[in-house]
Amino acid sequence: MIAALRGVVGEHLDDGIVVLDVQGVGYEVHLASATPPRSGESVSVAVYTVVRDDAIVLYGFASHAERRLFATLLATPGVGPSTALAALRTMTRERLVAAIDAGDVAALTTVPGVGAKTAQRIVLELRGKLADEATSLGGDLADALRRLGYGPTDLRRLDGVTLPDDEAQALREALRILGRT
Repeated sequence: MIAALRGVVGEHLDDGIVVLDVQGVGYEVHLASATPPRSGESVSVAVYTVVRDDAIVLYGFASHAERRLFATLLATPGVGPSTALAALRTMTRERLVAAIDAGDVAALTTVPGVGAKTAQRIVLELRGKLADEATSLGGDLADALRRLGYGPTDLRRLDGVTLPDDEAQALREALRILGRT
């Protein structure tokens, strides 16, 4: 299974689909981003791989947290890859989680392809189960902190804190802040 790719964006195909050149091999990736990267831009994406009888489809995400939310949405009856991808293109990860936890069916119906019944099903299946996703931290930083044993409450303590752009420095700063209490 392909879990991540790092390469240069080649051509743009259909809506949100790019060819990602990874050392001379072109991978067709359906991106969750509402604004896809420009051609020639170097990117890293977390990948969710779907194997069907007629194709292998790669879905690309800015973080592993986005990828996890996509997989969680797919586990909901009536939600397929197109709908889950549309949800992440329509709302930020944080807004999507908040809408689900608040039972905001109206917000969920703004996602293309999601009607009232599907929105209600998503709320029914996932409400209260996404506490780990409700943080504004970058996905890789949140993943690292989870692996170190920090839970959702700890991660929410870092909401609103400005952390350095460098991942290693951000992790050190987050650990320093969490270690104070």
